[in-house]
Amino acid sequence: MIEIGGIQVPFATKKLIEIPVARLPTQTMISLPVIVINGICQGPRLWLSAAIHGDELNGVEIIHRVLQYIIPEQLRGTIIAVPVVNVFGFIEQSRYLPDRRDLNRSFPGSSRGSLASRLANIFMEEIVNQATHGIDLHTASAHRINLPQIRANLDDPQTYACAKAFGASIMIHSQTRDGSLRQAATRQGIPVLLYEAGEALRFNTHAIRVGVAGILRVIATLDMYTFSARFAAIDPIEVRETRWVRASRSGILKLKVALGDQVSQKQTLGIIADAFGETSTQLRSPCDGLVIGNQQNPLVSQGDGIVHLAV
Repeated sequence: MIEIGGIQVPFATKKLIEIPVARLPTQTMISLPVIVINGICQGPRLWLSAAIHGDELNGVEIIHRVLQYIIPEQLRGTIIAVPVVNVFGFIEQSRYLPDRRDLNRSFPGSSRGSLASRLANIFMEEIVNQATHGIDLHTASAHRINLPQIRANLDDPQTYACAKAFGASIMIHSQTRDGSLRQAATRQGIPVLLYEAGEALRFNTHAIRVGVAGILRVIATLDMYTFSARFAAIDPIEVRETRWVRASRSGILKLKVALGDQVSQKQTLGIIADAFGETSTQLRSPCDGLVIGNQQNPLVSQGDGIVHLAV
């Protein structure tokens, strides 16, 4: 038996639970939707979360597809899925909450703080405190796109095993950011993977497919489920350092590389020209690397991150 939001979920049961969060000015109650699949016996408790930033949609679809594979009577342990954490931002197609706070900089939160802090506190109390493992799904922020990648503490053996099992093309050793969900959960000893892929407000077929297969491989690795279909794993590239190549001037960007490209030191990554095409500057790579993210808006300002390289 597991209890979330005051609702008990017996063994071999799937249940949708709505946890009240706050009322809109119209007094309409906004709730946190949680799908709980409790298996036939005790085992790992894996949480899946998406749309902590309300405009990051790939993870919503990934979770929906993953849950279609899970039959409660064949599950060992529990899956706690929250497809839309930032319900407010999701409705408004915004990264942020109505108070303009970033939910992923508000953990572990407080029951008496801002709206972001209260929502973070609810998530910690009702979801994270019930879990033994976690996978948090993200995309790049506005006007950027990310190659499918796992970010995690690769120095922790449990986390490393899950990251490798996920099988994204690249896994990056990444320190936690202050106020992030991953930091708050890690401090409680929970191994957490952060999956980054695609762009905001768009479904990316490849990113979704990689995310679904990766989560199912982690579930199988944790011995929670035996799948009839096999999901071929990729031996991921392990990276310890990433670097942003930034615009040295403002102008119109003509990018010369794409996601997944291998580049060499001093290679031209793009050209930034003025609006009249009279002057231009080449953007060169400072090192050998792999393109794991890039700017998509051709209008750039000096200092903007243009290409993200795994060194």
